[in-house]
Amino acid sequence: MARSLTFGVDPGLTGAVATLIDGVPGPILDMPTFDVGGWGEVDCRAVVVFIRGVRDQHPDAVVSACIEKVGARPGDGGTSAFRFGQTTGKLQAVFEVLGIPATRVVPAVWKRQFGLLKQDKDAARLLAIARFPSAASVLTRKKDNGRADALLIALWHENTQLASGLTAGDSPF
Repeated sequence: MARSLTFGVDPGLTGAVATLIDGVPGPILDMPTFDVGGWGEVDCRAVVVFIRGVRDQHPDAVVSACIEKVGARPGDGGTSAFRFGQTTGKLQAVFEVLGIPATRVVPAVWKRQFGLLKQDKDAARLLAIARFPSAASVLTRKKDNGRADALLIALWHENTQLASGLTAGDSPF
């Protein structure tokens, strides 16, 4: 029986929700989306179904999550920044409604831990393959960087927040 179940979330529309089960990669969900008036939005219902399914397979595990806390990037317009914030908020609400404590971490913090600052997006994918050889088959394409980021965010959470005994409300990030 699993002792810990950790969800890592890269919240972009091309992101992913990844799981670590006792530190080992489990199921990964590419961010499900649907079209609303020509705009992509996160399908929260599909995320909930995924999370419940994984959690139900590990009923005695301690469950937690970490969502990447990303702000507007230079050059992003107001609409783009708003939409990204809306996506992140919807994902935070999913974990809150499911009663799963979720911390947030800015990219620079988790990337620094893994030596990924000022590296291209593919560096995280290659690191995730090296760290989790069992997940290599789902990280074969360059566009799998959202999956890799989600796995590394979950690992950062386990190594820093859970290892130090911090809870969602205690996190300085």
